[in-house]
Amino acid sequence: MTDTTSFQPTHEDFARVKANLSIEQISRPSLSYWQDAWVRLKKNTRATISLYIVIALAAFTLLGPVFWQVDSSLQDLNQISQAPSLPKTAALVGAYKRWDGIILEDFPVEPEAYVESVTPVAELRAFEAATTQQVRLIWNPTVGAGGYNIYRNQRAPEDFNDLGLPLGSTYGGNEVSYEDRLSLESRDYYYSIVPTDGYDEYEVFTVTEITPRMIITVSDARDRNLISAGEEDNLGQEIRLEFHPFGTDYLGRDMLARLMEGARVSLFIGIVAPFIYVIFGIIYGGFAGYFGGRLDVLLMRFADFVVALPFLLFMILFKIAFGIGPGESGIFPMLVALILLLWPATARLVRGQVLQIREQGYIEAAKLLGAKPHYLILRHIIPNTMGVILVTLTFAVPAAIFTEAFLSFIGMGVAPPTPSWGSMCNEGVKTMLSHPHELIFPATFISVTVLAFNLLGDGLTEALDSRMRSRE
Repeated sequence: MTDTTSFQPTHEDFARVKANLSIEQISRPSLSYWQDAWVRLKKNTRATISLYIVIALAAFTLLGPVFWQVDSSLQDLNQISQAPSLPKTAALVGAYKRWDGIILEDFPVEPEAYVESVTPVAELRAFEAATTQQVRLIWNPTVGAGGYNIYRNQRAPEDFNDLGLPLGSTYGGNEVSYEDRLSLESRDYYYSIVPTDGYDEYEVFTVTEITPRMIITVSDARDRNLISAGEEDNLGQEIRLEFHPFGTDYLGRDMLARLMEGARVSLFIGIVAPFIYVIFGIIYGGFAGYFGGRLDVLLMRFADFVVALPFLLFMILFKIAFGIGPGESGIFPMLVALILLLWPATARLVRGQVLQIREQGYIEAAKLLGAKPHYLILRHIIPNTMGVILVTLTFAVPAAIFTEAFLSFIGMGVAPPTPSWGSMCNEGVKTMLSHPHELIFPATFISVTVLAFNLLGDGLTEALDSRMRSRE
């Protein structure tokens, strides 16, 4: 029998043990809960892209006005509903001068007798260089005509029923001129003239194509700080107009500037309100779930009562209570209604999670080691409910944005001229067929924001789920 009490390890024994221990290397450094969550979030491509989109939206909202210093309320009636385009220039001209037109004294005002047909008008042309200030048309008179009707189209008419917008009429066969000043743009126009007998039209017409030149008056250029004091007499010079990369709306306001200002309103409502009522729901539901018993029953019955309250009715009551009249923006009443009425959903979810977590073995072990309730809540319960909280928040943000859009659509939310993405969509719907960019841009921002928050929320849910560690 060997006596093991007299065994003395040598240096060789220690070297052998050290060599064996060096074989086992730690596969990765020790990470905290949040560090591990960040590593797993970066592996989710969709969530990472969504995070960058959210950061870009924040920069667009907060830093955009610093670089794009255009007044969102400035109206440019010479550039109404302009599509997105490159920078433009305009010729500097003087103030508008009245034009009396051309009336031929030696031509009869009315025809001597009604005739079945007449010849088309000859030589329909511009009297002078056409501009976006006015287009002055003249033509040769037609024998047998008692007047003329003038039409304008943005494409070449195909037949008599496709002449376009009726601009006006002349009352007399000797009045052979017409001045168009209706919302002119620097684009191709097709003017048509139809002779009449004074009442009915003859089914013949003459067409001419005219492209007005973009101009700006001295007074407008001075008001918009486009010229200096010494340049007011340089008529005809090219003035560089404001750049509208996203176009303008129906009042000539810059769409990009309004999208930036509207982002502050929409994201303020869509983030601040959900953040406040989600925080309140976390506290309320966590308190009810942790202590349980009769207190839990009482608190959750009150939450059920709040769920039953009609949101739209209380929105109307809050507007009346805060003295918000028709046509005024009800941003503050909307925030109050969202915060006071939408927290029960978060409270229910958090309560259910807390009821499940408080029965876990590690909670009981922490209690046996003397952990206080505040330590259990902050260290164990809240981190393990973070996934549910973030999912609730990511769904609450787009819900709040859509709520704002709906209330703005029915005239109870953000009212013009204050922009928001919802109110801009409401305005863009009216002109979506003729000027689709007024609807496409705000609707795109809403869609991208909602999608980004949802995908980011899904990624955060997986990253913050501690059970995912065992699957990797």
